[in-house]
Amino acid sequence: METIVFEGELKNGQSILMRKLCQEQLPEILALQEEVIDALEVKERLQPLTEDEFHFILDGNGEMIGVYADGEMIAWRAMLIPDNDHEGLGRDVGVPEEKIGQVIYQEISAVSPKWRGYSLQTLMGLVLMDRVDAERYRYVCSTVMPGNIPSLKDKFKQGLEVRALKEKYGGKLRYVFFKDLKAPEQRWAESLDIPMDDIAGQQKLLAEGWAGTVMVENGNGWFVRYER
Repeated sequence: METIVFEGELKNGQSILMRKLCQEQLPEILALQEEVIDALEVKERLQPLTEDEFHFILDGNGEMIGVYADGEMIAWRAMLIPDNDHEGLGRDVGVPEEKIGQVIYQEISAVSPKWRGYSLQTLMGLVLMDRVDAERYRYVCSTVMPGNIPSLKDKFKQGLEVRALKEKYGGKLRYVFFKDLKAPEQRWAESLDIPMDDIAGQQKLLAEGWAGTVMVENGNGWFVRYER
């Protein structure tokens, strides 16, 4: 039975439906992923999922939702229940070993190039986060490539924080984002803005217990605000 999780309207008046996806939609999912990859100037910005990984999620190890406009899939997004934190993201950010089973991953999202500019990535993220069973999964982790501004904005907007900056996926540099769904709101005492391209400077702060909480743009480019 089809599960509609959201109905709404884009700023151009286009009506959309958001549906929970299943194995039957895999051809559409793969086709949209290829469309997105083909349109990327920097292919490394996206760590695509394999067909087996999609099968794993759609078999009940997470959730995928898709956005439809006039019957066409124009975007999708995934949450993954990892097998013992298999990518190591929970351990990267210091989740205690006895709580690793409470880690869930925000996986990649795909938005058709024809439908960019409508905040679909963020909308899907908010809907998925609202559907997380916080009694089972307390810790949300995700990765983003430095310089992938739309995805970085998306993570910060959902309240995730940078807790690590390191090589993942066979040597690709990634921010590791983290959110504790049961933690009270933080009150920070110190704040520093660091250029996004100052990798060593950010890694030093992260090792000292700082967290990246927001992005700031000025005449000199993009900065990440670190607080503790």
